Amino acid sequence: MRPRAPRLPAWTASLTWKATVFITVMCCALAALLGVLVHVSVTDQTTGQARERALTLLTSTTKRYEAGGRLAPGAGLDPPGLPDGLRALAARGERGTMISTSGARPTMWAAGPAATGRALAVRVDFAQGRRTIDGLDGAILTSSALAIGATLLVGAFAVTRVTRRLHATARVARRISAGDMDARVEDRRTKDPGLRQDEVADVAGALDSMAGSLQARILTEQRFTADVAHELRTPLTGLHAAAELLPPGRPTELVRDRVAALRTLTEDLLEISRLDARSERLDLDENRLGPVAERVVRASGTPTEVDVVRDVCVLTDRRRLERVLGNLVANAHRHGAAPVTLTVDGPVITVRDHGAGYPGYLVEHGPQRFRTDGGARGHGLGLTIALGQAEVLGGRLEFGNAPDGGAVATLTLPHEGTEPEGS
Repeated sequence: MRPRAPRLPAWTASLTWKATVFITVMCCALAALLGVLVHVSVTDQTTGQARERALTLLTSTTKRYEAGGRLAPGAGLDPPGLPDGLRALAARGERGTMISTSGARPTMWAAGPAATGRALAVRVDFAQGRRTIDGLDGAILTSSALAIGATLLVGAFAVTRVTRRLHATARVARRISAGDMDARVEDRRTKDPGLRQDEVADVAGALDSMAGSLQARILTEQRFTADVAHELRTPLTGLHAAAELLPPGRPTELVRDRVAALRTLTEDLLEISRLDARSERLDLDENRLGPVAERVVRASGTPTEVDVVRDVCVLTDRRRLERVLGNLVANAHRHGAAPVTLTVDGPVITVRDHGAGYPGYLVEHGPQRFRTDGGARGHGLGLTIALGQAEVLGGRLEFGNAPDGGAVATLTLPHEGTEPEGS
């Protein structure tokens, strides 16, 4: 197995970091290209001027040597310090120039053949040209560093402004996904017609529009559900009263059973509409979880085992807590298999059965209203109501499956501090 490559820190995935790296690389590449071009151009120009002076001096020195005149200072036959390559070039009867840095000062040499078969050479001081080139290189490096720094500051400022708006849009999107349907980005570019729309403004505007449309649809659905439930209550009340007047018998029991199921469904729909509207209010009081669990099991009338590992007293709404636990126990008996166990371990309450377990979609995405899995019987509204009431209590309700089989629902209630069992 090949070793895994080291992973970069999480902050390197940010758009700001990537844009900064891109700007830095592009600035360095551009500065290097311009610097090389300027360096080569100035170096060729400076060297060319020195070469022309050396060749001009060599021409006049050659004429004077051939006329038998006295050679100028710096000229001579096979002078010391003459580069070997230039000496060999003159020996072949050719003229040439070469820069030598072997001495104390850089020198431009020019050499050509002499009548005696030796090399006649002259030299021109190239120290000023070298200083010009070195000064230019320093100026290029300094100006490039300043230009890169200024570009990075301006680029980082511009990118940060964009990423700040993107982060604001992402925060609003997360608030909407968490249920805050009133959240909006309200980017100023979407409100001011005098400002040109950019891509971030388009995304923010689309998100606001989507949130508004989604909120309107949800409100319509909530109103429809509440209206239907309210309208059903009156005829169901009359139907229930009429069913009570029927003579005893099996048909009467069936009618009464179905009427009771309809009334339960209607009440569940009303409760769902209140949870969706976030209009529920808590009635908080100190409650011990052990007695609450035992009371829920007694009220359910089911053979559910209660195991109190560690009892604590929590500040909660007892009616809503009993509603959550009652729905979990009822669902375990309806869709799972015995034995069903309700365990209290501090502020954590677990309901487990030994059936086929929760469907995969429910474990991954949570309960969905009337959802069925592969044609199997759905889970109705019980788990949806339990999840909604748990959120109202400020708790966390999680669904999973035990390794050895069976569904496990875990309710974690908010609780501060610890206390000994039985205190």
